[in-house]
Amino acid sequence: MTSQPEVWLRGPLPDVPPLLQPVAHALLQAREELPAALAGFPDELLTARPAGVASVGFHLRHLTGVLDRMQTYARHQPLTAAQLAYLAAENDVPTTPGTTAALVQAFHEQVELMLAFLRATPEAVLPEFRPVGRAGLPSTVMGLLVHAAEHTTRHLGQLLVTARVVQDSIILSGTRNLNHR
Repeated sequence: MTSQPEVWLRGPLPDVPPLLQPVAHALLQAREELPAALAGFPDELLTARPAGVASVGFHLRHLTGVLDRMQTYARHQPLTAAQLAYLAAENDVPTTPGTTAALVQAFHEQVELMLAFLRATPEAVLPEFRPVGRAGLPSTVMGLLVHAAEHTTRHLGQLLVTARVVQDSIILSGTRNLNHR
């Protein structure tokens, strides 16, 4: 199999407005990198927190949750009770870890929903004001969508490092005690 260039170097995405191409490219790149990085990642290590950093399970849940919340705010809607419950549970990985495959699949599905949202977003609405959170902090549609992409890439990077440290620690030490909480 030949490797392809990064998503942003493959050309414009059909039906995605030009100003939103970088957002879509970043999300698609993350969607491609995640499964390769977690191939064979043991489910029981989703809660491992080497040196007290956030676990792989947290990052997987958070990646999905942030994309969902940014779409809601961009639509100028408040978060639902289900979204608030999900947010509260994102960091509760030891009691609701799920499986690596299920969490990766949930992220893939949320990326698809975000891509559909991007395709349906006219560029004319990008500068429109959107309040964020209970405090109604100021943002715009563009700000929310760019944040969704930036936040995704930041947490993906953290997840990739944590997963590698967790897996390498097991190989080196032969133990699975990595500060599970």
